[in-house]
Amino acid sequence: IGNTVLHILVLQPNKTFACHMYSLILSYDRNKEGPGSLELIPNNEGLTPFKLAGVEGNTVMFQYLMQKRKHNLWSFGPLTTVLYDLTEIDSWAEDQSFLELIVSTKKREARQILDLTPVKELVSLKWNMYGRPYFCFLALFYILYMVCFTMCCVYRPLKPRTGNKTSSRDNTIYVQKMLQESYMTYEDELRLVGELITVIGAVVILILEIPDILRVGAAKYFGQTILGGPFHIIVITYACMILVTMVMRLTSTTGEVVPMSFALVLGWCNVMYFARGFQMLGPFTIMIQKMIFGDLMRFCWLMAVVILGFASAFYIIFQTENPENLGQFYNYPMSLFTTFELFLTIIDGPANYDVDLPFMYSVVYFAFAIIATLLMLNLLIAMMGDTHWRVAHERDELWRAQVVATTVMLERKLPRCLWPRSGICGREYGLGDRWYLRVEDRVDPIKHKMMRYTEAFKAQDKDNYDKGLEKLEINRDILYKKEPPALSLSRSTSKTSSHRGWEILRRNT
Repeated sequence: IGNTVLHILVLQPNKTFACHMYSLILSYDRNKEGPGSLELIPNNEGLTPFKLAGVEGNTVMFQYLMQKRKHNLWSFGPLTTVLYDLTEIDSWAEDQSFLELIVSTKKREARQILDLTPVKELVSLKWNMYGRPYFCFLALFYILYMVCFTMCCVYRPLKPRTGNKTSSRDNTIYVQKMLQESYMTYEDELRLVGELITVIGAVVILILEIPDILRVGAAKYFGQTILGGPFHIIVITYACMILVTMVMRLTSTTGEVVPMSFALVLGWCNVMYFARGFQMLGPFTIMIQKMIFGDLMRFCWLMAVVILGFASAFYIIFQTENPENLGQFYNYPMSLFTTFELFLTIIDGPANYDVDLPFMYSVVYFAFAIIATLLMLNLLIAMMGDTHWRVAHERDELWRAQVVATTVMLERKLPRCLWPRSGICGREYGLGDRWYLRVEDRVDPIKHKMMRYTEAFKAQDKDNYDKGLEKLEINRDILYKKEPPALSLSRSTSKTSSHRGWEILRRNT
């Protein structure tokens, strides 16, 4: 019952009352330390009161709980060294990481905890010492891997076509080799080494990604933008395309260019994931993801309807015409592709002025240009501009959340020998087996004294200003006629309280 009350207090809107009641309940707890403590009992979702405060974005309760966990090591003048307990904060030995819970929640208030002590110092320590070097090395390794795969695709086994052309529009001159003919020369064996590296890399990607999907859940793993959800979809699809290409190569099945081309596009697009390691490029990946999976996905439904309707009309108009004079609408798939290019203004309107074009082509194309180019494209630009404006206000906050998510990911993937535990063991200071983070804080008493004076003077000025407004409302008719006394009232007010206050402030400085 006491643990349930603690969880309820974390969710209370009255933060001061909740903190006092929290302390009162813990004062009756017999097991204040150890696994039997009320603070360490999780709820049905596996969240302790401390983790629940982070997920809900309750910064007041979080700071209150951290103040209870800190130990003042020593103090000398304005310098103070504090040891913060990293229990439930450090993701090194936690199955359900506190940092991962913060970046995966949908509440923006929760991400403000990343700027609080000691979370900010812990993340900075992990990222600067281990996260950034390992992430840069991983990015370089992945780019080299993609270069290897690209070269294997460029020099894939092809041979000249021996059959006759079946149509005047048939433009194929090379065909795919059979498996027995693909690995005969030294260049083929060198390409085989690159293909083996590519396949092994795809298997490693699946081995690393599947456990996280089972642990977190597919909806949460792929749906969180900060956790890199869309990039996880891209890299898993890329690995599957590599395996499909391998099966088609081993069975000598024609058409391997389809999964191979998909894999090339997806693999190189996944390079954008590594932009999150840089503060200049990280927020732009967030913008791209929100535009693609927010604005663009909704817009594509409208675009598909418009393209389908006008492509059908164009195909019907040119169905009775000679395709050699105007081949852009030769068949229905070509009509869809040409209409899509026209929609995005990639090409101009197809026309051959040496022949007579149907009259309805001009009418339909005029309506298409008005609806697609002038109306819908400008609508898409306005939607993306609004998304960019919203994300730009959170760019630093989102980038810090990306850094935390990347740090937790690397800490889980890498072996323990490559990523030692951060902080100081409490046995060195007689604090048990818990781990602590040492933070040095500098308190400037003169600065705080000056800030107190300033706040006091602001309060006095505000009271005098309110009194002046009351007098102005009472004597409104008189003040309308006599404007100079109103000015003298403001000057006298500033001379009485503010002038005296700032004189005291100058002497203290």
